[in-house]
Amino acid sequence: MKFSPRHTRLFRMGFIHGRRGLVFVAGGLTIGVAAAALAELADIVQLHSRHFLGAWPFAALLVVPLGFVLSTFLTRRYFPGAQGSGIPQAIAARRLTGQEERRRLVSLRIAFGKIVLTLVGLAAGASTGREGPTAQIGASIMFAFGRISTRHQPGLILAGASAGVAAAFNTPLAGIVFAIEELSRSFDEHTSGLVMGAIIAAGLTATALMGNYTYFGQSAATLTAASDWLAIPLIGVVGGLMGGLFSRVLIVFSKGPPGLLGRFLGKRPLAFAALCGVLVAVCGLASGGAVYGTGYEEAHAALHDAHDLPIGFGVLKLIATAFSSISGIPGGIFSPSLAVGAGLGSEIAYFLPGMPTATLVLLGMVAYFTGVVQAPITAFVIVSEMTGDHNMLVPLMLTAIIARAVSKLICKEGLYHALARSFLPQPAAPPGAGAPAPPGDPKA
Repeated sequence: MKFSPRHTRLFRMGFIHGRRGLVFVAGGLTIGVAAAALAELADIVQLHSRHFLGAWPFAALLVVPLGFVLSTFLTRRYFPGAQGSGIPQAIAARRLTGQEERRRLVSLRIAFGKIVLTLVGLAAGASTGREGPTAQIGASIMFAFGRISTRHQPGLILAGASAGVAAAFNTPLAGIVFAIEELSRSFDEHTSGLVMGAIIAAGLTATALMGNYTYFGQSAATLTAASDWLAIPLIGVVGGLMGGLFSRVLIVFSKGPPGLLGRFLGKRPLAFAALCGVLVAVCGLASGGAVYGTGYEEAHAALHDAHDLPIGFGVLKLIATAFSSISGIPGGIFSPSLAVGAGLGSEIAYFLPGMPTATLVLLGMVAYFTGVVQAPITAFVIVSEMTGDHNMLVPLMLTAIIARAVSKLICKEGLYHALARSFLPQPAAPPGAGAPAPPGDPKA
């Protein structure tokens, strides 16, 4: 049977689309396995770390700095590109055009290093999370699956990173929203179906391995009285302010702080990592060990009124997360940010005794997370999915809008996109830009 050129062309197009869809699904399945494995290993590592540091709390002054130094050394020596959250690397990799340039940020080597070194940081007591790293791992896996086609690599990286976020939290809708609002900041109808396919494959795989669960358990938080709505602007302002300050600090250190501190960081990165580790250990001692790790247990307890968080937990967790993030070790800020927000909401509850603590905690999580990433839709969607609480959608939306507006006053650009710039080629300075102005020049 002889096929016409038109039939041959249609057959070839169908084969290409089918192969591309298979790549997305296979990559999604692999991402689901990786996300489940990292989640399980992170829980085990944190459990042993908490037991050790709980039995010998002052050992943190030695263990945490040594862990930071080890993680920073291995990152710089063997896994450059694996430092920090991992989401900025995924964003930068989508903007790059060369295969080799992308491979420096998303590759199987980077994914392996990200898993190992994220666990090293959590074992040492760093205030970091696993969700951002899972996004870079997902982008790396999908990039590896799609290396045969450079044309669709930006879409593959987007799908992998969003599938990683969705699988890490068991929040498929938030993964889609995060892909549109933060990772790509646009909607591409050509890749939307494939992104959803990767998220579904990753989510189903992770669910099959870990069970169908709600990340923070079911929450019944609600605003019962009309006066309760007055808490929304208060928490929105506080969360946006603190989140904006946190982002501003991380962006300044990503560019290299000015003066003596900048020179110290540039010449002595391991010594700087050790100093950050000491300061994290001090925060840990001040909080009774509550600031170590992702902060999941503390946020879960505050949301379900299991016990009151230590006084000052929110501020101490913020400081510990900031020092962990600028130290140079791999680790995310998703879970720690939610824990900081829970702490801020819990502390505001002391000034609003008539309101349920769980409601303020939920609002605090959205407010601070929005203040950090400046992605309000992602913030309220991901928190509502993680708690299964749909009664609070409108209050969460209002809180996120206020927090983003306040955060913008302090930090003009979203954290992840600002950090992504450090992984992109820097534009050359114009001739004479750095030369001193001649005497008598008004610019001198």
